[in-house]
Amino acid sequence: MEQAHSLLLNEDACSQLGEDQRAEFVFEWLRFLKKLLPTIDRVDLKQNQKRLVEQLTAVMMASPGASTRSLLAHCLAHLYWMGDSFTSTLTVDRCNDIIRSKDDSPSFLPTRLAAVACLGAMYEQLGRLLINSFKETMANLLKALKSAESQGRYEIMLCIEKLLKGLGVSAAPCHRDVYKAARACLTDRSTAVRCAAAKCLLELQREAVFLWSTELENVASLCFRAFEGSNYDVRIAVSKLLGTLMASALEPKQAIAPRAGSRRSCLEEVMELLASGFLRGGAGFLRAGGDMLKGASSVSRDVRVGVTQACVVCMCTLRGPWLEANFSSLLPLLLELVSHPRATQSPADAICHRHCVSFILRASVGGLLGEKAQIAAAREICLVIKEQKKAIDAALCEGNVEMRVSSMDVASSQHVLVCSLMELASILQALCSTAAPLLHDSTTGILDTVISVLLHPSASARLAAAWCLRCVAVAVPAQAAVSLDRCSERLAALKSCPEAVAGYSAAIAALLGAVQHCPLGIPHDKSKVVVGLAEDLLRSAAQNSRISIQRAHGGWLLLSALTTLGPTVMENHLARMLLLWRCAFPQSVKELEGELRRGDAFTWQVTLEGRSGALCAMKNLVVYCRDLLSDEVISRLLPILSCSVALLTQLPSLVKSYGHQIKHSFTVFRLRVYEILALLPPNSYEVSLGTLVKQLLMDLTGTESAACAELNLLPPLCHSQDLALLGPALHDTDQRYIEEQLHGDSVGGGSLEYDPFTICEKGQVVPAPLPPPAALIAAAVRLFAVVFPHLAVQQRSQALEQFCECVRQLKGARQQAVHISVSAAFCCTLKCMALGCEALGPEEVHKPGLALLMGALESPNPLLRCAAAEGLARLAQAINDPSFTVSLSLMSFDKLKAARDVVMRTGHALALGALYRYLGGISSPQHLSSCVGVLFTLSQDSTSPEVQTWALHSLSMVVDLAGPLYHSHVEASLSLVLRLLLTTPHTHAEVQRSLGRCLNALITSLGPDLQGEGAGVCALRTSCLLGCAVMQDSPDCLVQALAIGCLQQLHMFSARHVNLAGLVPSLCVNLCSSFLSLRRAVVACLRQLAQREAVEVSEHAVTLVKELPRRDYSQLDVTIKEVGLEGALFSLLDRESDLRLRLDIQETLGHMMSSAAACALAHWIKLCKDVLSASSDSAGATLVETNQEEDVDRCDDSSAFRAKHEPSGPFHSLRWSTRVFAVECVCRLAVQCESGDPAHFDMALAQEQRLHGSADFLVLHLGELVRMAFMAATDHSEQLRLAGLEMLLVIIRKFASVPEPEFPGHVILEQYQANVGAALRPAFSADAPPDVTAKACQVCSAWIASGVVCDFRDLRRVHQLLASSLLKVQAGRDVSTSLYNESTFTMETLAVLKAWAEVYIVAVQGTVRQESPAGWQEEEPGGAGEPAGVGLLHLVQGDLPTLSRLWLAALQDHALLTLPPHYASQLPTSGGSFYTAETTVPVRQHYCGAWAPILHATALWLKSTEFVMVEEGPANLSRPVTPTSMGHSTALARIKSPEDISTERLHLILGITVEFLCSPHSQNQMENITSCLHALQALLDVPWPRSKVGNDQALSVEILSVLHRLIVTREAPAVQQAVLELVRQVVYAAQEHVREKRHSAEVDDGAAEKETVPEFGEGHDTGGLVPGKSLVFAALELCLCTLVRKLPQLSPQLAGSPTGQKGLVCTFSDIDCRLVTSALGILSELPSICSPEGSVSVLPTVLYLLLGVIRELVQGSAGANTGALVSSALQALRTVLSSPMSRAEKSRAAWADLLRSALATLLQCWDSDHGVDEVILLTALTVFLLCASPEVTTVEPLQSRCIGKFHACLESKDPTVLSRSYQLLASVFQGPAAVAGPFIRALGSGLVALLQQVEKSRPQSATELQAALDGVRAMEALVVAAEETHRAPLVAVLLHILISFLLDENTLSSAPAASRSLHEYALQNLMRLGPQYSSVFRALMTSAPHLKARLEAAIKGNQESISTKATQPQVSSKNAPSIQLKTNFL
Repeated sequence: MEQAHSLLLNEDACSQLGEDQRAEFVFEWLRFLKKLLPTIDRVDLKQNQKRLVEQLTAVMMASPGASTRSLLAHCLAHLYWMGDSFTSTLTVDRCNDIIRSKDDSPSFLPTRLAAVACLGAMYEQLGRLLINSFKETMANLLKALKSAESQGRYEIMLCIEKLLKGLGVSAAPCHRDVYKAARACLTDRSTAVRCAAAKCLLELQREAVFLWSTELENVASLCFRAFEGSNYDVRIAVSKLLGTLMASALEPKQAIAPRAGSRRSCLEEVMELLASGFLRGGAGFLRAGGDMLKGASSVSRDVRVGVTQACVVCMCTLRGPWLEANFSSLLPLLLELVSHPRATQSPADAICHRHCVSFILRASVGGLLGEKAQIAAAREICLVIKEQKKAIDAALCEGNVEMRVSSMDVASSQHVLVCSLMELASILQALCSTAAPLLHDSTTGILDTVISVLLHPSASARLAAAWCLRCVAVAVPAQAAVSLDRCSERLAALKSCPEAVAGYSAAIAALLGAVQHCPLGIPHDKSKVVVGLAEDLLRSAAQNSRISIQRAHGGWLLLSALTTLGPTVMENHLARMLLLWRCAFPQSVKELEGELRRGDAFTWQVTLEGRSGALCAMKNLVVYCRDLLSDEVISRLLPILSCSVALLTQLPSLVKSYGHQIKHSFTVFRLRVYEILALLPPNSYEVSLGTLVKQLLMDLTGTESAACAELNLLPPLCHSQDLALLGPALHDTDQRYIEEQLHGDSVGGGSLEYDPFTICEKGQVVPAPLPPPAALIAAAVRLFAVVFPHLAVQQRSQALEQFCECVRQLKGARQQAVHISVSAAFCCTLKCMALGCEALGPEEVHKPGLALLMGALESPNPLLRCAAAEGLARLAQAINDPSFTVSLSLMSFDKLKAARDVVMRTGHALALGALYRYLGGISSPQHLSSCVGVLFTLSQDSTSPEVQTWALHSLSMVVDLAGPLYHSHVEASLSLVLRLLLTTPHTHAEVQRSLGRCLNALITSLGPDLQGEGAGVCALRTSCLLGCAVMQDSPDCLVQALAIGCLQQLHMFSARHVNLAGLVPSLCVNLCSSFLSLRRAVVACLRQLAQREAVEVSEHAVTLVKELPRRDYSQLDVTIKEVGLEGALFSLLDRESDLRLRLDIQETLGHMMSSAAACALAHWIKLCKDVLSASSDSAGATLVETNQEEDVDRCDDSSAFRAKHEPSGPFHSLRWSTRVFAVECVCRLAVQCESGDPAHFDMALAQEQRLHGSADFLVLHLGELVRMAFMAATDHSEQLRLAGLEMLLVIIRKFASVPEPEFPGHVILEQYQANVGAALRPAFSADAPPDVTAKACQVCSAWIASGVVCDFRDLRRVHQLLASSLLKVQAGRDVSTSLYNESTFTMETLAVLKAWAEVYIVAVQGTVRQESPAGWQEEEPGGAGEPAGVGLLHLVQGDLPTLSRLWLAALQDHALLTLPPHYASQLPTSGGSFYTAETTVPVRQHYCGAWAPILHATALWLKSTEFVMVEEGPANLSRPVTPTSMGHSTALARIKSPEDISTERLHLILGITVEFLCSPHSQNQMENITSCLHALQALLDVPWPRSKVGNDQALSVEILSVLHRLIVTREAPAVQQAVLELVRQVVYAAQEHVREKRHSAEVDDGAAEKETVPEFGEGHDTGGLVPGKSLVFAALELCLCTLVRKLPQLSPQLAGSPTGQKGLVCTFSDIDCRLVTSALGILSELPSICSPEGSVSVLPTVLYLLLGVIRELVQGSAGANTGALVSSALQALRTVLSSPMSRAEKSRAAWADLLRSALATLLQCWDSDHGVDEVILLTALTVFLLCASPEVTTVEPLQSRCIGKFHACLESKDPTVLSRSYQLLASVFQGPAAVAGPFIRALGSGLVALLQQVEKSRPQSATELQAALDGVRAMEALVVAAEETHRAPLVAVLLHILISFLLDENTLSSAPAASRSLHEYALQNLMRLGPQYSSVFRALMTSAPHLKARLEAAIKGNQESISTKATQPQVSSKNAPSIQLKTNFL
C-alpha cells in the first residue's frame, strides 16, 4: 500500500493487482490524495492536474463502490479548488453525459452514481464558479430522478443538496423544481431516499423562504405522510426538517418579502399545524373527516412520534432563551395535545400521547433551560395544575352529584394533569436541593397545589400527584416527613371519601418509597403511624361497601410501601403483618370452599383486590426484607400461598358466574401469586406445583398471551450482541422513551395507573408497569422458568409437548403470540438452569424443546429468531453433549444448503454463530472451516441484504469463539470484509454495521500480533486501518460508532500505528452528535486515548477547531476554542442524561487532568472555576464582611471574595451536578499535586522557581481555590455545599503549615480567616441539614486545629460556631419538629463531639508544647497576648464538664454497639444515649467514624483531672445513659463510690482500645490506632490508673500482647514509637507495684536485715516465666521484635540470611535509633520487676540482646550517627549491672556467673575480623568494671584480659582513642580498691612512661593536647587512689612530668599553640599541687636544681605575660573531644 501514497496513481502497480486488491489500492490512493491536496504546492498541482483529472475520471468510469465514490468526488472537487478551475466545466459536462446515458445495465450503475456524486461535490466546493452550467445540471438531475432506481434517487437527492449548499441564493430559480422533486422523494418507498430528500429540503429551506412561509402547511402535511411506515432514521431526518421549518417560521433567519400571503407565523399557528399531524396524521381533509365521523383514529404512532421529535427539534433550534421567553405561551398549546378527545380514544392511545408530550417537555425544559429558568417553568406548570384542578372542583360542586362530571372532562383534565405533574416532578428531581426556595415560595404554593390533585376523580392524576410528591421528597429530604404528616392527617380525616383514601394512600406510599433515595431518612415513629393507618383502613374496609375497594387497596398499598424501608423498620411490625395476612386469607381448603358458595360480584372484587394487595406486600417483604425471612416466617406464609394457588383453579368458574366484573381483579390476583412464588424456593410450595404448572400452561397458551408484546418478553432473553441485528430500534437512543411506543402493538406503553403498587419501588424514573394481562404473561414466563427444574421428567416433557402442540394447532397472529410466549418461557427456563448448573433431562425432554426452538428459529419475527438462537446455545449448554451439539450444527448446515427463503437462512446462520457461545468456544478446525465456508457464501449474497447482515454478524461471533484457531482464516476474512465494505451501498447500512462488528472481532482476534513488523502483519494491519477508514466515511452514525470502536481496539494493541492527528478531529466532530451510540463511542475512545496521550489529544482538538471553519453555529466549537477539549467535555457532561456516558466523560476528564495538570495547572483551575461560576444564581455573590479592624491591610486580598458579577465566561447556566464534579476535580488536583513538586505547597519556593522558569504551582492559586470553596459552600444546592466544605477541608489540610514569606511568623492562610468563617457560618444555621452541619463541624475542627487562627478574637468567632452546635446537641433529639431519621441526630451529635474532641486534643498538645522549654524555644515571636494553645484551652475549658459527660456517653454507646451479635440481647431495649433501639444498625457507621478522637480527648481530660471526680450538674442528654451512668447520674452516684466510677471509666477506655487494636478491620485506620495509643499513654501518665494496671498482671499482659501484634503488623514509625512508650509505661507500672509490695513487706515484717524480707516479682521461687501470663515475657517479645527488625544480626536464624549477614552496613535513621533506644531502656528495667529467681531466668536474654546491640555498634553495622544509640546501650548495660538482684542473696551467685560470661563475650568482640570501635568497647568494659560486683571482674583470666585491653588501647597511635583510654582508666583508678588495685599495679608504670614521652614529642594538634591532658588527669587519679605509703613517690613522679612539660622563654614564643597550652596547663597544676604536697615538692626542688630553675623561669615568664596582656583560655572549646558521651555513666 505504500506505493499508493503518491500524487498520481501508480498505474503499473495497480495493473498488477487482482480486482479486489485494485479496489483497495485505489481507495488507499484516494485517501492519501485527500490528505495531500490541502497541503501540496499549487504549482506542482497545476503541472500534474491534467493527468490527475484523467486518472480520477478513469476511476469514475471503473464502477467504483459507494465509499470510493465519496472519496473520488471529494478529491475531484478539491483538485479544481486548489488547482486550475477552468477545465472544471468539462468534467461537469462529462458527468452530465454519463447521467444522460441510456445504458441501464447493472454494471454501469456505479459509474452513473459516481458521476452524480462528483457533480454534487464539485458544485458544493466550487459554488458559483459553475453557475453557468447549473441550470443544465439541475434539469439533467431532475430528469434522471424520474427514472432512477432507489440508489439513484438517493444519490441524486444528496447531489442536489450539495448543489444548493454550494450555490446558496444563486440557486433560487430552481428552488420550486427542487421542491417538487423532493416532495415525491419524501414519501418514497425506500427509507434511504426519504432521508436524502429530507436532507435536501433542509438545505433548501435555508434560502427558499416559501418552505416555511406560504408552503409551510403543505410541507408539514408532506412530512406527516413521510412519517407513516417510517423507520428510526427517517423519523430523525424528517423530524429535523419539520422542526427546523417550524423554528424558521417562528424566528425567521431572513426577512420575508412583503408578498400577499407571506407573513410571519405565530406560535399558535405553528403549534396548531403540529397538532393537526399529531391528532389527524398525514391524511387529507376528506379522509380525516370521515374517520372523525366514524370515531376511529387514523393517526399511526409513527406520525405521532415523528411529530413529537419535530417539536423537540424546533425547541432545540430556537434554543433556551427563546423557550424561556415563550414557555408560558407554549405550555398550554402542548398540553392541548393530550386534552383533545382524539388523543384519548383508547387507554393505549392516551398513554402514548402523554408520553409524547412528556418527552417534548423533558427534552426542552430539562435539556435547554438552566436551573433558574427551570424554576420559572415549574411555576408556570404549577399555574396550569391549579387551573385544571379549579375547573374540576367547580364542575364537581356545581354539577349534579349523581352525574358527577362528564367523563370527557375528567379524561381531558387527567391527561393534562399527568403530563404537568410528571414534568414538575422531573424538574424538581433534577434541581434537587436547589428547588428548596421554590417549594418554600408561598405565592406559588407548589406543595398545596400538588396535594390538592390527590382528590382528583381520576386515578392517573392522583398517582401522578403522588409521584410528584415523591420527587419533592427526593429533591428536598426535609419535606418528606412534613408531607408524610400532612397526608397522614388528611387520610385520617377523610376516610369516607374514596378519592381521598386512594389519593392520600398513594401519596404516603410514594413518600415512603422516596426514603430509599434519602440518606437522611424519616423519623422512625412515622412507620408506626403508617401501620396504624393501614390497619384502620383494612378494618374499616368491610364497614362501607361504597369505598371497600379503595380502603382495602389503600391499606395494603401502605403496608407494601412500608416494607421498602428495610428490615430495620419492618422487624418491629412483622408480627402485625403476619396477623393481617392471616386474616386476609382462608386458613384451610374447607374455608375456601365455603367462600365460593357465598358472595356476589362486588364482594369477590373486594376480596380479590385485598388479597392481591396482601400478596404484593408479601412480595415486597421478600424483596426488601429478605433477612427477616426465617424458617418460621416462611412456614407461616406457606398456608396463605397454598390457599392462593388453590383459589386460582376456582376463579375461572367465578368469572363465568359474575362476568367481566371481576376479570380484572382475577388477572391481578394471578399476577400477584406468580410474582411472589417466583421469589420463593419452589421446594417450599412443592405440594402445589402440579396445580400451578397447569395454570401456567393455560396462561401461556391462552387467549391473554396476545396481550404481551414481544418487546416486553424477548429482549432480555436475547444476547446483547444479537440485538444489534434489529437496528437502532432496540438500541439506547436519545429518543428511546418515545420510540418504545412504536413497539407495543395494542398494549401501548406502560403507565403508573396499571399497577399503583410500583409507586414505592426503588428507582429515579417513574415506573411504567405494563397492563395486567401483559404483566401476567411476563410473570408467568419468569415463574415457569423457576418451577420447571423442580418438575419430574414426565411433567417436563408433557409441558414442552403441550407448547409444541398448541403452536401447531394455532394460525396467524394468535399462533405468533403464543409462539412468542412459550418460546420465551422455555428460553428463560434454559437460562435459569444454566445459572443453576442444572441438567435438562433425558431425550424425551430434549426433543420437544428442540422442536419448539427450531420452530422459533424459522419464525418470520426477527426478534423471536434471535431469542431462539440464544435458546439453542443455552440448550447445548444444558445438555452438554458434544454429539448433540454437532447434530445441531449439521442440522443448520443442511437447512442452509437447501433453504432459499430469507427467514430460514438468517435464523440458521445466526444459530451457527451462537451455538458454541456457552461451550467454551469452537475447538474443532473442521467445524470452524465448515462454518466459515457457509457464512462466507451467505455474506456475499448481494440479492438479500438481510441475509448478508445476519451471516456477517454470525461470522463475527465465530471469530470471537474460535480465538487463536481462527488465525488461518483471518486474511481471507479481512479481504471479504474490505471487499464488501467497498461495494455495499450506503443505503444498506445494516450490512455495513455487521461488517463493522466483524472487523472488530478480527482485530480482537489478532490482538497484540498487530504490533509486529513482518510483511504479513503489516498487510493485515493496513487492511484493518483501511476498513476503519471506509466505515468512518459512512453516513450512518452506527457504522461510524463501530469504526471508532475498531480504531480504539487498534490503538490498544498497536498504538503507534494509529494516527491521532486524524482520529482526534473525527472524534471531536462527533462529540455533539444527535446519536447517543456515536457519542458513547467517541467518549469511550477519548477516555482510552486520554490515559496515555492526554496532551496530544487536547492539542489535536484545538487544532481542528482553528483549521476547520464551520458554517453552522456550534456551541461545542466555541467551547473548544475558548477552553479546549476539556471545556467541551464539561459542556457535554452538563447536557447528558445517559449515566454510562456521564461516567465515561468524568473518567476522561480525570485522565486528562492527571496527565496534563502539571503543565497546565492554571488552565485547569480556571476551567473548574468557570464551571463553578456558571450558574444562573451563583451563591458566590454573597458579601463577606470581615468585621476585623486589623483587616484593613488585607483589603486587596479579601476584595477578591466580595460580590461582583463577573462575566459569564464560556459556560452558561450549568447544573449543580456539573459544578459539584468541578469541585471534586479541584480536590483531586490538590491531592495529585501532593505527590509532585514540593513547591506546590511552599510559597517561597514557588515564587523563586517562578522567577527562573514558567512553571506553575498550586500555592500561587490559593486565593482562587479559597474563592471556589467559598462559592460552593454557600450555594443553594446541598450537594454543592458538601463538596465545597470538603474542598475547604482539603485546602486547610494542605496549606495550613505553609508560611507567608512576606510576613515571617505567619502562615499564608491567615489572610483568608474571614472567608473561611463566612463559608462555615451558613452550615450552622438552624435549618441546615444534619449532613451539612456534620461536614462543617469537621472543617471547623480542622481549621481550629491547624493553628492558622492565632488571634484570640478570631478564635472565638469560630469557636462560637462549635458552641452553637453543642447547644443543639444538649437540647436533644426529642423534639416534635424532627424532619429526619433519628440516626441523623446521632450523626450530627457525634460530628459535633468529634470536632470538640479534636479541638481539645490540639489545645492540650499546644499547651504541653508551650510549657516545655523546647516548645518555648521553637515558638516564633510575633504573637500578641497569650499563646494560642493556652487561649484555645481557655475557650474549651468552660464546656469541659458538659463535653466530658457527652464524650463518655458516646464511648459507652460505641462499646455497646461493637459487641458481637450473640450479645445483642444484652443491648439496652430503649437504645443508648445518642441512638434509639430502632437505629442500632445505621448508627454504627457514625460511631465508627467518631469514637477515636473522642476516646483520646476523654483520656486527656481524665489525665487532667487525675481521675478525681468533680461534683458537677448532670449533662442535658437526650436520654439517660444506659445501662450504667458512667458516674453522671445523681442517683447512681449515691450508690457507686468514686473508686467504682473511675474503675468503670478506665475499663471502658481500655476495653474499647484493646477491642479495636485486636480487630482485623483496622488495617487502614492509622489515625484511629494512633488515637488509641495516645489515649493509653495519657491514662498511664496518671498514678491511679497506672497502679490499676500494675496490680492486674493479666490486664498488663493482654495490653502487651495487643501491642506486640500491632508492632508486628504496622510499619509506621510513629505507631512503633508509641507502642514502645506504652510498653515502658506498663513496665514502669509493674515496677511501682513491685516496689510498693516490697516496701509494704519490709514495714510489715519489721526485720532489721533485708535478707530476711520476702522477695516479690515475677518468677517467685521457681523463676519460671509462663508465656501468655508473664509480663516480663511479653515485654521481652516486644523488645526482641523491635531489635531484630532493626538489627537482624541479633537473631541466630537470620544471621546467615541476606538481611542478617554480618558486615553489611544498614544506615539507621533518627527514628530507628529512637526505637532501639526505647527497646533497650525497657530491656534494662525487666530484671527489676522479677523475683531473684525470675531475674536469673531473664538475665541471659537481656544480656544477650544488650551485648548483641553493642557488638553491632562497635562493628559499624548500624552506620554512622549512632552516638545517642551508643549512649543508650551503655546506659542500659549500667542499669542491668547495677540491679539490686545482682546483690540479692538468692540470685547473687547466678548473677555473678552470668555476668562473667557476659564479660567474656564482651572481651571477644575485640577479636572480630571486622574493624571495631575500641572506644565503645573500652567504655562498655569500664561500665562492667565499675558497676558489676568485684567478684565478677576480679577473677582470672577475665581480669588479666581486661587489663590487656586497656594496655592495648594505651599503645594506640590514635590520639582520640588514647585520650578516651586515659579518661576511662582514670575512672577505673577511682573505682573500688579490689578492682582498681590490679589496674594500678599493671598499668601505672606504663602510664608514667607514656607521659614521659610527651616531653620528647610534644603535642602538635588539639587532639594530641587533649590526650596529654587526659593522661595527666589519669596520673592524678592514680596518685589519689594510691595508698598513703606510696603516694609521695607518685607525687614526685607527677611533679617531674609536669615540670618536663614546661618550656623556656626562647622556645615558648615560637612553640605551637598546643605546646603552649600544655605548658600553661602544667604550670597551673604545679601551682596547685605545690601547696597541696608541699613536703614532696620541696624535696623534689632540693634534689633536682635543674627542675627548680625550669619551674622558676616558667613562673617568671608567666608573671611577665600577665602584666602585659590578658591570660588566654587554657583550652579552647573547639579542642573538646570529638566523641563525647551524652550521659555521664561513671
